[in-house]
Order: sequence, then C-alpha cells, then structure tokens
Amino acid sequence: MNNELITSLIEEVTRRALLETGVEVEASGRHVHLDRETVDALFGTGYELTHFRDLSQPGQYVCKERISIVGPKSVIHNVVILGPIRKKTQVEISSTDGTALGIKAPVRESGDISNTPGILLLSPKNSVQLTEGLIVAKRHIHMTPQDAEKHQVTQSEIVQVKINGERPLIFDDVVVRISPDFATYMHIDYDEANACGFKKGIRGQIIKKTPVK
Repeated sequence: MNNELITSLIEEVTRRALLETGVEVEASGRHVHLDRETVDALFGTGYELTHFRDLSQPGQYVCKERISIVGPKSVIHNVVILGPIRKKTQVEISSTDGTALGIKAPVRESGDISNTPGILLLSPKNSVQLTEGLIVAKRHIHMTPQDAEKHQVTQSEIVQVKINGERPLIFDDVVVRISPDFATYMHIDYDEANACGFKKGIRGQIIKKTPVK
C-alpha cells in the first residue's frame, strides 16, 4: 500500500469520525438585533420587520430590511437585521469591522452589553444613537441537551474546538450554551473564519479543558 493511499484512507476515516462526533461550524457576519423601541424609531411606530429567510437556529431569521452603522472613522452599509425582535438592541461586529469604524468593541457573550460602546444606527427614514450594545461576539456553541449529554459538556462550560480546515487550528475559550430551543452549531465571526480557512459544512472537534470524570 503506497503512502498516498494510506494518507487518503486516514483523511477519510478522520472525516467520517468528525461527522459522527464533531459539531458543524457556521461563520456569522456583522448583524444587529433590534428591540421594539429601536424598530419604531428607525422604521416607524408599529413597523413589522419582513421575514426574508430562516437561519439554522429555530425561530431565528434574516430580515429583508438593512441599516447602516456609523462610527467615528467610517460607515458600514447594508448591515443585516436578524429577527425576531429582542428585549435589547445589540450590534455584533468583528474586530476588523471595529478597526474600520474606529471603535474598539469588547468580546462578549450575546446579551451581555453593559458597559459596551454605543454606535449610530441609520435607516432610510431615521437614525438612532445607541449608548451601548456594540460587541464582538464571543465564539460559542449552541447545543441541544441531547448533544450536550453526548459530548459530556455543561451549560456555560468553556471548551476548545479543533478545526481541521485548510488552515487547521484550535479555538480556545469557546463557551457552550445549551437549550432545547437550539440546534447544535458552533458560531464564529469572519475574522475567525478566515483564520481557519472556513468552508460551508466544516466541522470542529470539541476538546474538553477539564478531564471527564
């Protein structure tokens, strides 16, 4: 058996093992979550955001409407709005976006927006100046309780995830978020996606940071 065939067989076995034990990875671009008050201010009182297409997470969807986000140095246009409406407005960007805008956004879990920078939101009709809510989303895994049991992880546990892409690497400091309302996917931003040579359908292998008892 020649070396090329052996290498090919090893790669295929590894690929099949990841399909059984790994988690699918998705790259999440810049986007905003809006509360009722901000929707009203940007688009008009009582305005209903238009469903465009579903996302992988149940009940989450891309809206047809787009806005611009305005920083001290530049403007980013055509920013996606995700539905449904949330309790608090939140803007998620990459670190590279922050550099372009001229704002340093902290790495936070979704929803943790206290003491974060604000930013100006601009729609075709109006503008809203946020006093907080701009973050770089902490890399995370949405996971069902069944998959959490399979992977032997718990709510808010911090794990590592090995990505076997064109530029293999291990992501550290990945938070696990468990809910029966979730579908199991790991979410990274575009900076992280570029770092690991992301392609649609790529999977990651969870590495426990503490030994399983």
